[in-house]
Amino acid sequence: MTSSTGARQGRDPQEPGIPNPVGAILGEVRTVGHRRVSFGLYRPLTDGTEFEELIRDLHALRLVMPPDAAFTHLTAALLRGWQVSKLPANLPVFAAVHSGTRRPRRPGLLFSRLVGDRPAEMRHGLPGEPAEEILLRVARDLGVMDLVIMIDSALQLGDIDVERMDRLLASRRPGVRALRAAWQASDGRAESGGESVLRMFHDALDIAVEPQAVLRDDTGRRVGRADLLVIGTREVHEYDGAHHRDGRQDQVDLRRERGLGTSYRRRGFTLDDLLNQPATVMHELDRVLGRRHEPARLRRWRALIAGSMYSDAARQRLVNRWQRAVGVVDWRSAA
Repeated sequence: MTSSTGARQGRDPQEPGIPNPVGAILGEVRTVGHRRVSFGLYRPLTDGTEFEELIRDLHALRLVMPPDAAFTHLTAALLRGWQVSKLPANLPVFAAVHSGTRRPRRPGLLFSRLVGDRPAEMRHGLPGEPAEEILLRVARDLGVMDLVIMIDSALQLGDIDVERMDRLLASRRPGVRALRAAWQASDGRAESGGESVLRMFHDALDIAVEPQAVLRDDTGRRVGRADLLVIGTREVHEYDGAHHRDGRQDQVDLRRERGLGTSYRRRGFTLDDLLNQPATVMHELDRVLGRRHEPARLRRWRALIAGSMYSDAARQRLVNRWQRAVGVVDWRSAA
């Protein structure tokens, strides 16, 4: 079956002028040695990392997208290497096109309208919307916790133009209110999504902290940095995730802790602690800080979790919404 035959049967014709660096094939059924990216769209089978495979799939999908299309929403966030919270399985591909441009209807490909005339920003040879527009689109779907994780990461990578963000937040476009709340709670010093969650936990519990605080011994010599230092105390609070379990990072942490001696008290927190055992952790911290328990703090934190993709219910609501918009979300199994 040739691509022209495929077009006569209702498949999308390949857009002219679109580069095809992954050798994708449109309109021909290929099985052995090929990966099905979408209905009638295949590319050679490869064995790369999850990120590398995503990049190859997006290059292949460009063959059925309008030339002016740009990736956006969570797709563009992943393309930029931003930290994200827990993603649902079979995430659709998000893209945007100018008004009046034909939008191909394909399972798993969700289009929205481009706003303004700013050129796309290229990442890995693929076009994406500017960072502020990506975040605004995400803000219409995701919770504040999800947004803060992404904003922290984008700031850490230098992807956000603060002046453009300020202008966007002064507008009345849909999603601005949620994005503004997340922007005010963000901090570009976080070096991982787990650190962002840990800082938000402390904020919800009214515990003032300094992110990436410089630690010094009794002589004033610098001995390292901490994810969080509780202001006014010698309490060092850190996220115990993959970053701190890395072999090289373990060695750095051990050298730092030997240098600290007993002047600081380190406490480690896992994602399970923060999401599933927050009451236990809150009571422990209240005892350490010598203050009374306030149930409102815990309710505030649980509300953040409930609105985020760490919540099974919230994640399912998103999947249902996207499924209604694009039909079958798992485009690789679409007939």
